[in-house]
Amino acid sequence: MGGGLRELSGYLLALGGWVAALAAAALPQWRQSSYAGDAIITAVGLHEGLWMSCAAQSTGQVQCRLHDSLLSLDVHIQTSRALMVISLLLGFFGIIVSVVGMKCTKVGEEDPVTKSRIAVAGGVLFVLSGLCTLAAVSLYATRVTYEFFRESAVPVNARYEFGSALFVGWGAASLTMLGGSLLCCSCPAKERRAQQYYRQSQPSTAREPPVKMSSSPIRGEQCL
Repeated sequence: MGGGLRELSGYLLALGGWVAALAAAALPQWRQSSYAGDAIITAVGLHEGLWMSCAAQSTGQVQCRLHDSLLSLDVHIQTSRALMVISLLLGFFGIIVSVVGMKCTKVGEEDPVTKSRIAVAGGVLFVLSGLCTLAAVSLYATRVTYEFFRESAVPVNARYEFGSALFVGWGAASLTMLGGSLLCCSCPAKERRAQQYYRQSQPSTAREPPVKMSSSPIRGEQCL
């Protein structure tokens, strides 16, 4: 795969991952009511996310309410919020930096080595963004798993399990890190070695001054 095609593929993958991370952060289905157990004790399905909680009735009506207080939220929700915001900011800057550094664009520097370094910087931002998304989703999923399996008087069908937003977040993290890794493969060392090889391949005789031939007779012949 050529360098330009590899950069374009990585950019599109990372961009798709960033959009998916934005959708995962906005969705309220980070955890949902579990229907495991012997009987369903309620006709209302509950969904909770980072920013709001929703109740879906059997008639199809959905009512959502934003979280009232920030400080009253659990620690894992506040941490996941912060990580998702940092992830989206890093991904946004990665989008801008990568556009400047890709070979298929005419934005910014003309030097291929400089553009490759900028593309690598954009790839690093995308990788960090994917790691933040992965950390936020995994932390929230760990908390949901702990609350589901711990011993409690709450019946199983009244507990919470994984929501669809968690799977969207895992997919977003994978796409973002994969795209960032492809952008990081635009290492300028190859181009620098090519320039050094070109300089070394130049004929060295052109740099040396011409040797002057002496017109004086050889002393050996005079002795003869």
